[in-house]
Amino acid sequence: MPQYSIVVPVYNSEKTLELLYKRVTEIFEAKYNGDFELVLVDDCSQDHSAEVMRLLREQDLRVKIIFLAKNFGQHRALLCGFHNCKGEYIITMDDDLQHPPEEIPKLIEYMQAHSDVDVVVGNYLVKKHGIVRNMGTKMTNWFTSKIFHKNKNLHLTSFRLIKRYVVEGICDIQVANPRIGHLLLQVTNRIRNVDVRHDSRLYGKSGYSFGRLVRDFTNNILNNSDLPLAILGRLGFFSFIISILMIIYYIARYFIFGLSVQGFTTIVVLLLALGGLILFGIGLIGRYMIQLNSEVKKIPNYVIRSKEVD
Repeated sequence: MPQYSIVVPVYNSEKTLELLYKRVTEIFEAKYNGDFELVLVDDCSQDHSAEVMRLLREQDLRVKIIFLAKNFGQHRALLCGFHNCKGEYIITMDDDLQHPPEEIPKLIEYMQAHSDVDVVVGNYLVKKHGIVRNMGTKMTNWFTSKIFHKNKNLHLTSFRLIKRYVVEGICDIQVANPRIGHLLLQVTNRIRNVDVRHDSRLYGKSGYSFGRLVRDFTNNILNNSDLPLAILGRLGFFSFIISILMIIYYIARYFIFGLSVQGFTTIVVLLLALGGLILFGIGLIGRYMIQLNSEVKKIPNYVIRSKEVD
């Protein structure tokens, strides 16, 4: 069983895979006696990545190669790698060499010095992403801080070192649109940052577009938050309260001052009351649906870090 598993989702990376393998191998041969496996998960690449992966596998059996049937996306590819890796510690990194393999020892050394830490995440000193990607990162950081009560100073990136039992806890969770960072926050709160270098892309361009930014943010809200339902419920509740106050006002005005109420006013008040009740009901039903959704996800009630029971 290898000590370390490096899981890399691969998509159209024929030009970087050999160099990635070479640099990872040099680091682990020099510092960790070559005790690693490199798990490459091809996310249905359209170039010659598959051929390069097979050549690397022929050269070194520590290279494990997996080919997905279609393009499932980075996070699902990582989950596939998690299910098929064997290391006690799992490292995730991108295939474009923006995560320098030479920075891996920083993650390992931090975890070795802090045994109570479950996940070490690389924090980029200088980000080499584009404007849209940086915007997406800021939005995701804000969202996770609000929804998962994450420390706003903790930065989640895709360059990570994770203990085995945390990965196993993640693999037990079933969600429609998985996000590894969010799943980590649901399994452990012992996540720490280490400053690392972030390199520019050597080839190609990022697939992170504005459309993907909007889609990811929407999916994050729908899959991990009851915020829209809470807003509907509160809006309905306040609408109903306002309608009740208006009814009391017009009744008091009629009996005290003898002023009658015009027909359209009655209609407006009734619509406001009825609409408020409907919105409040939708919000209430939505809360029950959120609870059912949590059950379906099979989020573990607890994850054991270690135990001494004998």
